[in-house]
Amino acid sequence: MPVEYSAPTRDMQFVIEELAPFERVAQLPGCEEVTADLVQAVLEESGKFAQGVLSPMNWPSDRQGARLLEGNRVQTSPGYSDAYLQFVEAGWHGLSGSTAHGGQGLPELLGTAVSEMWQSACMSFALCPMLTAGAIHAIESHGTEEQKQRYLEKMVSGQWSGTMNLTEPQAGSDLAAVTTKAVPVSGPNGDHYRITGTKIYITYGEHDLTENIIHLVLARLPDAPAGVKGISLFIVPKYLVLGDGSLGDRNDVRCISLEHKLGINGSPTCVMSYGEKEGAVGYLVGEANRGLEYMFTMMNHARLQVGVQGISISDRAYQQALWYAYDRVQGRVHGFGDEARPIADHPDVRRMLASMKARVEAMRALGYEAAAYLDLATRTDDAEQKALAQARVDFLIPIVKGWCTEQSIEISSLGVQVHGGMGYVEETGAAQHFRDARITTIYEGTTAIQANDFLGRKLLRDKGAELTRIAKEITQTAQFLRAADHPGCKRFGATLERAASVWVEAAQAAMACYSQSAAASFFGSVPLLMLSGYVLGGQMMARAALIALPKQHQEPFYAEKLASACFYASHVLAPALGIADAVHASATGLDEAQRFTQAA
Repeated sequence: MPVEYSAPTRDMQFVIEELAPFERVAQLPGCEEVTADLVQAVLEESGKFAQGVLSPMNWPSDRQGARLLEGNRVQTSPGYSDAYLQFVEAGWHGLSGSTAHGGQGLPELLGTAVSEMWQSACMSFALCPMLTAGAIHAIESHGTEEQKQRYLEKMVSGQWSGTMNLTEPQAGSDLAAVTTKAVPVSGPNGDHYRITGTKIYITYGEHDLTENIIHLVLARLPDAPAGVKGISLFIVPKYLVLGDGSLGDRNDVRCISLEHKLGINGSPTCVMSYGEKEGAVGYLVGEANRGLEYMFTMMNHARLQVGVQGISISDRAYQQALWYAYDRVQGRVHGFGDEARPIADHPDVRRMLASMKARVEAMRALGYEAAAYLDLATRTDDAEQKALAQARVDFLIPIVKGWCTEQSIEISSLGVQVHGGMGYVEETGAAQHFRDARITTIYEGTTAIQANDFLGRKLLRDKGAELTRIAKEITQTAQFLRAADHPGCKRFGATLERAASVWVEAAQAAMACYSQSAAASFFGSVPLLMLSGYVLGGQMMARAALIALPKQHQEPFYAEKLASACFYASHVLAPALGIADAVHASATGLDEAQRFTQAA
């Protein structure tokens, strides 16, 4: 049986309070009562819930996933309904929700750490509140006051859930090809629209956890212009909501099938049919033909959270591998005598475990950094600080989403390798983490979409200004490390300084290539995104090393953190700098690839 999850609260607390800009976040409007004591209390209690309630469902729900029953009803995995009820009653659903709608209003920085626990403990379960949070953000940002009053309180509380409906059978990532229709109608339900069409890959599109599901649906009006400029966003509730807030008739929306998937089997991935009869009743969000713009509010939140999923599943895979490596005794190890030793003492197993843990720590730090800047961007009253923070958020999100999820595949694969043959069979649970991780690089925008967004919208749009600001910060950190009285830090400083230079040169090469050939430039965008993740992960670990260095004798945690940071520099960051060669060679690479990958 798989080992149960244990929340790494000490490292989470370190990142929140010592590494991220916690003091700045705690001074923001609505965060004045967020103290270190509160952070510790929330992390400890959420850790207990994750370990005691959610984690035990993870492996069983992979074996018995959601099922489609007669009458288009979806039954979730055993234990999900009871766990969700406990989740809501304990107030976890509204942790970061606005106080205006009944939430606790805690910052995203803390909410992201708690979300990591939910995703690590049982990612299939945690997808439901994650998608609901994104829907809340979209309605809160773009809905009318009436829509906010009608839907948000019950969504924030968890009484109702939310989804986003983008993809169609003929329109994957190309939203310009969306054909779902919305026809304006006046009637007893007020001015509304009748929605007809089919959406696929809808996470928790139908389930038995909440009494109502609020779907956010992209559709086209009859007179809409072609392409993405003609997409509008609509609220389509499973049950219509009456004026007094009670539930009315069932809307004309059904789950007609569930996808059979590689992983996350506990999460129902639905094919949704809108308008099998007279058309589903929908309500326009914001202005017509601005739906894609509005949906990005939800998608950006979701992309950050999927990046956190990459961190979560990586940490879960590491914990499983670490437990097995000490439990499995096999073979003699040089320097340990003639007795058989735990495989953790074998040098290559130790290398794999160290690589897994150091990368998880770098990913966690980078993900929380993005969450902290999201707080600064959304809560500060200072317009200049808001703009600077938003620029940092926009820059970091595609890296967190793309790099952390790609890392999760590599790290969970290493977890299988640590188990040897036992990792290839299902009973240990290592294979489940590997399978669950695979989706994270695909949904909410593939790695290529994140990379193209990073190059096209984040680098080219401001001509590398934000990258230049960050590179200067990295260089300054490197100089502090080089001046430290510690051999490992000195080596880290030299590696980090070189990494900043290599990163800037690669980004400049990609931007220069774009002026000659956009296709060639985008051919190298994923390598550039991966390089960015390794370098920014290095910056976070370098900052952690500078914090841990003077405290290494105060607590074992700091000595371990210092060792982990130095390991990251030599065994993760330094080898990754070679990725820059692929960015520089993107033009010739595209030409060569076209020559030998032609269809037969």
